[in-house]
Amino acid sequence: MTLPADRQLKYWGIAAAVLFLLLWVLGDVILPFILGAAIAYLFDPVADALQRVGFSRVMATVTITVGSILVFVVVGLLVIPTLVQQAAGLVDTAPQLFQRLQAYLTERFPDLLDTESTLRKSIVSLGETIQSKGGQLLNTVFASFAGLVNIAVLFVLVPVVTFYLLLDWDRLIAEFDALLPRDHAPTIRRLARDIDRTLASFIRGQGTVCLILGTYYAAALMVVGLQFGLVVGFVAGLLTFIPYVGALVGGVMAIGLALFQFWGEWLWILLVAAIFQLGQMIEGNILTPKLVGSSVGLHPVTLIFALSAFGALFGFVGLLVAVPVAAALGVLVRFAVEQYKNSRLYRGIDDDDV
Repeated sequence: MTLPADRQLKYWGIAAAVLFLLLWVLGDVILPFILGAAIAYLFDPVADALQRVGFSRVMATVTITVGSILVFVVVGLLVIPTLVQQAAGLVDTAPQLFQRLQAYLTERFPDLLDTESTLRKSIVSLGETIQSKGGQLLNTVFASFAGLVNIAVLFVLVPVVTFYLLLDWDRLIAEFDALLPRDHAPTIRRLARDIDRTLASFIRGQGTVCLILGTYYAAALMVVGLQFGLVVGFVAGLLTFIPYVGALVGGVMAIGLALFQFWGEWLWILLVAAIFQLGQMIEGNILTPKLVGSSVGLHPVTLIFALSAFGALFGFVGLLVAVPVAAALGVLVRFAVEQYKNSRLYRGIDDDDV
C-alpha cells in the first residue's frame, strides 16, 4: 500500500533537511569527498569508453588517475607560478595604469581634473588603495585557499577518493537504484536521467568550453605581447560558464590593458579586440553546439543565485554543490510544472469527467 502523499513529503523533506544540515555542520571535512565525487563523475564516461575498447575497469581507472596526476603536476609547475606572478604584477602595476588614465583625462579634459576636483581625488585614491590593498587581498585569497584545500587534500586524499569512487561508480549507482522506493522508482530514475543530462551538458560540456576558451585567450593574448595576458585569459575562461560574462569581463580587461600598453599602435589594440570577437564566434558556432548541445542547461540568473546562496551558507563546499543542486532543482521544478499542467487543477473538469 502506497504511503499517503503528505507522509511521503514529510519523509523526503526530512531527508533534504538532514543533507543540508550535514553540509553545514561538516563543512570542510567532507570537502575532499565532494571533490573526489565530482572528479569521478566527470571521468566516468571516459572510463566507460576505455572499457568499451577493451580495458578492464581497474586499468581504465588507473590510466585516468595517472594521466590526471601528470597533467596536474605539469600545470602546477609550468602555469600556476606564472599566473601568480602576473596577478601580483597586475596589482603592482595598477597605480601606474591609473596615473596614465589621469594624465590622459587631464590632457583631454583639463577643466574636469583640476587639483581640487572630486574626480581627480577619486582616481588618485583608487590607485593608492589598489596598491596598498591589492597585494594584501591577493595574499589573503591564496592563504585562505591554501588553508581550505591543504596539501594532504590536494595530493593524497582527493586522488584516493576519486580512484575508489571511479572504480566502483557503476556498482554504487546500482546499489542506490536498488534502494529506491519501488512505487516511485521509475519516476525517480527518469528525474535522475534528466538531472544527469543537465549536469553532463553544463559541467562536462561547459567546463570543456571554459578550458578551451581560457587556453585560447591566454595563448593568443600572450602571442600579441599583452602584459598579464595569462591572467586575463584565465579570468575570461573561468567566467565563460555564464553566457557573455566571460567574454565581456575578459574583453574589457584586455582592451583596457591594451589601450595603456599599445596607445597609438592601433593595430595591436584591434588585434586584442579581434581575439575576443573570434573567441565568441568559435564558442557560439562550434564549441557550444558541439560540446554542450541543445539539452536544457542552467539559466544564468539561477546559476548566479545558487552560487551566491550556497557560497554564503556553506562556504567553499557550497560553491561545489551549488551547480548540481541548482540542476536538480531545475529538473524538479520542470517536473512539477508538467504534473500541474496534466492535473485537473490546470485543465479543469473534462466532459468525460462529468
